[in-house]
Amino acid sequence: MDLTPGNSLVEYLVDRGFDVYMLDWGTFGLEDSHLKFDDFVFDYIAKAVKKVMRTAKSDEISLLGYCMGGTLTSIYAALHPHMPIRNLIFMTSPFDFSETGLYGPLLDEKYFNLDKAVDTFGNIPPEMIDFGNKMLKPITNFVGPYVALVDRSENERFVESWRLVQKWVGDGIPFPGESYRQWIRDFYQNNKLVKGELVIRGQKVDLANIKANVLNISGKRDHIALPCQVEALLDHISSTDKQYVCLPTGHMSIVYGGTAVKQTYPTIGDWLDERSK
Repeated sequence: MDLTPGNSLVEYLVDRGFDVYMLDWGTFGLEDSHLKFDDFVFDYIAKAVKKVMRTAKSDEISLLGYCMGGTLTSIYAALHPHMPIRNLIFMTSPFDFSETGLYGPLLDEKYFNLDKAVDTFGNIPPEMIDFGNKMLKPITNFVGPYVALVDRSENERFVESWRLVQKWVGDGIPFPGESYRQWIRDFYQNNKLVKGELVIRGQKVDLANIKANVLNISGKRDHIALPCQVEALLDHISSTDKQYVCLPTGHMSIVYGGTAVKQTYPTIGDWLDERSK
């Protein structure tokens, strides 16, 4: 979201006059392995929203979530219909897990012992998550970046951008074990969110409670959050002002790079500007 000057959604929105606040999850240790989505929704996000509104002296708020952050944001919004959420923006966030691409066989309970993985590691190592994501397109992910670097090694601007992106990719944090167990079992294996079966801290999540303005963005080449997984949200919410946009990007290039700067950022900025007056 804030990779480098000139390639930052945060910078772009600030330049357009928006007050931008980011939620830093920190780096989870073994003492955090018990944390679940329940904690993130009712403690982390809920407290952050209230803090931002107090700090900004605002009586309403717009929320933006990327990837799983968007899924969490939708759960928060559905469970807090009383909160003055004016706009919701989701970027490559999966909601419907009936079709998950290559993740399907990788995470199928017939082949993947979820409980053993969580109970063994405590927290899921970021290297394991990164490797799993890259194995969806191994040649593109393991070889492609270095071929591109060799081909454009004389372009200093490209080399610096490449370095920053690789640092971002390799800068993952541990995934709290109980959250990971919940993410795989309740979402990937049982698709509880869109079925209306997901329960968070004793409350059933009903996406129909979402009535805020919604901009839902996917990447056409995204193999991590498939466009069909993203678009499905609109069928389950009650918003009258809801828009789905599929951009010619992948999962990461939707937030950095030329297409992000030329298409993603203006799409978000223009949409938000029209609904923030």
